[in-house]
Amino acid sequence: MRSALDGETDAVAMLSTVVCELHHAFEHFDWTGFYRVDPAKERELVVGPYQGAHGCLRISFDRGVCGKAARDKKTVVVDEVRAFPGHIACCASTRSEIVVPVFCAGELYAVLDVDSNTPAAFTAEDREGLEAICAELGRALRVAA
Repeated sequence: MRSALDGETDAVAMLSTVVCELHHAFEHFDWTGFYRVDPAKERELVVGPYQGAHGCLRISFDRGVCGKAARDKKTVVVDEVRAFPGHIACCASTRSEIVVPVFCAGELYAVLDVDSNTPAAFTAEDREGLEAICAELGRALRVAA
């Protein structure tokens, strides 16, 4: 991922590239995207960039898997979203989800949200890989800022 971001200074271009590469690399990634912290709204995420069906436009830190990851500032893996209290059903076919925070200069910048139509789709290897990519992205965003 580092080579794809090397020298890029635009945050949207970086986020878009990461989403595109991930979404097309894994068959079980049915919705792949970022929810960015909205600096104009306290404790709210705004969608984009993403690939897949229509996503929720805004998510409060108090709602859903993305909100929990943003609120707790740590990765959340849900094997069956229908069993997750407060899950936001942006797409009825989603069965499992992983959400990974992205930090820039020590502050929460966004969360990477990946949904799968397969229950328990995300492995420890997925988690480790996505966390590494998000850490690298955070460093690239910091350099670009």
